[in-house]
Amino acid sequence: MAIELEAGWLEQLRGQFSQHYMQQLSGFLRAEKRAGKVIYPPGGEMFNAFNRTPLGAVKVVILGQDPYHGPGQAHGLCFSVVPGVALPPSLVNIYKEIEQDLGVSMPAHGCLNHWAQQGVLLLNSVLSVERANAASHQGRGWERFTDSAIEVVNRQCEGVVFMLWGAYAQRKGAIIDEQRHCVLRAPHPSPLSAHRGFFGCKHFSRANAYLQSRQLGPVDWQLPDA
Repeated sequence: MAIELEAGWLEQLRGQFSQHYMQQLSGFLRAEKRAGKVIYPPGGEMFNAFNRTPLGAVKVVILGQDPYHGPGQAHGLCFSVVPGVALPPSLVNIYKEIEQDLGVSMPAHGCLNHWAQQGVLLLNSVLSVERANAASHQGRGWERFTDSAIEVVNRQCEGVVFMLWGAYAQRKGAIIDEQRHCVLRAPHPSPLSAHRGFFGCKHFSRANAYLQSRQLGPVDWQLPDA
């Protein structure tokens, strides 16, 4: 597994790559590719969340679970898909909440690069998946790596907004120091649960209010056209 990480992240996470679990994960990924399996996202995009959002720029963290497993969807940012791909249902609900919360209309595409470039870390717990085989790379080591990344943000940064949607993200974010950071919790935006409290959570306006209270610039949640 090639290590292509933004310098700030690499400084903090370099030690993970020499650990046994990460070497096992790298071997697993190589074996899957040798066996002819298609892995998403493409190798050069697995660490996109880190490379699009440098450690020193992190303002907001949104935690997802697994990459999308359909062709051409995943590109290394949780909930995001490349332009031209149909919007996943959870992302549609995120857009609906932003529109209700902030009054901004969302475009037809699902590419969230604009958020990442403003300091929104869009981090999945697991960074790869086999095509058409949901959650197939869970338990292979990615969770430990991304736990380390969350610990780095918790320790190295100050005043970050964590949006924890659903029980899985809330368990993963349990280590966050709520004296130093703002933690916002809500049900997952999936159609199965969004009506239980994700709609109306106002996380986007609350995040911006918190950032502004700390003299930090708000996030522009309005996405430009693809």
